[in-house]
Amino acid sequence: MNPYHQSLILIGMPGAGKSTLGLLLAKNLAKDFVDTDLLIQLEHRKTLQDILHHHGYMALRNAEEKVLLNAHYPNHVIATGGSAVYSDVAMHHLKQFGPIVFLDVTVGELEKRIHNMENRGIARPAGQSFADVYSERRPLYLRYADIVIDCDGKNIEDLMDEIICQEANAFAAADA
Repeated sequence: MNPYHQSLILIGMPGAGKSTLGLLLAKNLAKDFVDTDLLIQLEHRKTLQDILHHHGYMALRNAEEKVLLNAHYPNHVIATGGSAVYSDVAMHHLKQFGPIVFLDVTVGELEKRIHNMENRGIARPAGQSFADVYSERRPLYLRYADIVIDCDGKNIEDLMDEIICQEANAFAAADA
């Protein structure tokens, strides 16, 4: 696949920077941008937190899986929701559009970044701590990632450059 037609799929915990970095990457790489959390909200006409509150965390995960399976986005940067990795079928569907990039941020850094933890719309069972969610999801992010980016202590420009470089290297290796 031509790198100008392939997509870049961003995965990671809430607060990792998928939406912020995704928008900047799309601009720099001349790609369209889509945030699957926004697609869920538009489809349900509710915030993620409202879906959680009224229907539970499994309803949010199911809504996310449906949105991901309906995603056909060549030449996009796709920012997924943090719980996308719970759906094996959805992750394999996304892989056909391009490499999956895991934005790896430590739990301590994420807790500093997220100021609205209770209203963030994190798909988790009642009583599960953020650290427990992190411990449960991190192995899944690593399983699906084609590229892992260590985000701690780096500014947005450095992260963008690193992702673009890694993506080019991954494409060259796949093309060889």
